[in-house]
Amino acid sequence: MDMTKLQSVKAEIADSAAFKLLAGFFDADTFCEIDAFAKSGDGLCEAVAGFGTVEGLPVYAFAQNSDICGGAMSKAQAAKLKKLYKLALKTGAPVVGFYDSIGGRLAQGTELLAGCGEVLNLTSKLSGAVPQVSVVLGNCLGTNALAAVSADFVLMTEDASLSLDVTGQNADAQYNAANGNAALVVKDAEEAVKKARELVCYLPSNNLTPAPEGFENEPVPEGSCLVSKNVDGGSKFKLADAYGSTARIRLARMGGSVVGIVRTIGKIIDEPSADKLARFVRFCDAFSLPVITFADCGGFDTLSAAVKLTSAYAEATTVKISVVVGKAVGAAYVALAGTGANADVVYALPNAIISPVNVEAAAFIMAPEQMKVPADRQAEAAQTFAEENLSAFNAAQNGYVDGIVEETELRAALLSALDMLAGKRVPTVAKKHNTI
Repeated sequence: MDMTKLQSVKAEIADSAAFKLLAGFFDADTFCEIDAFAKSGDGLCEAVAGFGTVEGLPVYAFAQNSDICGGAMSKAQAAKLKKLYKLALKTGAPVVGFYDSIGGRLAQGTELLAGCGEVLNLTSKLSGAVPQVSVVLGNCLGTNALAAVSADFVLMTEDASLSLDVTGQNADAQYNAANGNAALVVKDAEEAVKKARELVCYLPSNNLTPAPEGFENEPVPEGSCLVSKNVDGGSKFKLADAYGSTARIRLARMGGSVVGIVRTIGKIIDEPSADKLARFVRFCDAFSLPVITFADCGGFDTLSAAVKLTSAYAEATTVKISVVVGKAVGAAYVALAGTGANADVVYALPNAIISPVNVEAAAFIMAPEQMKVPADRQAEAAQTFAEENLSAFNAAQNGYVDGIVEETELRAALLSALDMLAGKRVPTVAKKHNTI
């Protein structure tokens, strides 16, 4: 290739939307492209891939190039992505994929299918070893969608499409958010790039290194939610709010260190919420991120939800700190805050209630004489019974709560526990994984 042609090809690549996207995603002047001159058919490959840094952190990334054959998946694109994934696995750095494709080059037939299968195999190998983030900016259908949703977190723009159905049925962003496929929906590509950069800064490079440290900031002023009062100010990254309405998950920092936050909101935990929490706890466990649980719930709406979440907590060996901030009833206490599910430290606010069944049922069973009041006063009588017999103080006396902490003292207690548990090591039974 003569110099004139070389410069022409380089200019064509640099002028593509995918190249400009990645150059904007990485820190200035750090993007290094790999397989830049790879061909697909008679033209350049339908994706741009390479590595660089995000806020100084090493990251691999690729972007499907809608300027070339609509970004269609091909055996050449699959080969480029395989090389990227293998480098990420060797060096232990996150992978961020930007998806925008009309589909695949179907004329390549089984060669295309084989390439897609190999890409999916590598995404599975990387799962739990290095973090993966997918950003869907346009169409992402068929096997492309399967690869995208295999990532730990999926971000979508409002006008993007994500579906296994190549016709695009049930593919819009809001549908995917409500069904747990997308953790975050943003307005446009510019905001997606910004959010992807922000998310990467909460993630460890791999499962053997800690998450990047940040500056410790004072929590936000009074009047904010309990979580905001205890994490470093401005450090909360919201995830999957549209999926599962009875629980919340967040990445945040406490004392500059990244933690996973679970918060139940005083209702019965539904199936989607249990699934969301279980997946998040397993992610945190894979990358040794401490899980801090703020528990306030009356139980589960289904047995399968209870089993799924209890199993995730019980199997996780990362640091687990629970705070009962309201009611923790029956299976909800066992799963989220019980020492039986391997919580390392359990705190409770002074007004917390810990009960084997719902408060009114407990009162009728344990103090039937006290409940012989008119129906309109039974809730009040049950609450009085709970405060006297099912309080955090009672649980602490019996060793089921490690400490009763005032809300103003909670952040200091959590920071102290995180510091104490930083060196936690837990041997596990020799097995591949559980089957629950």
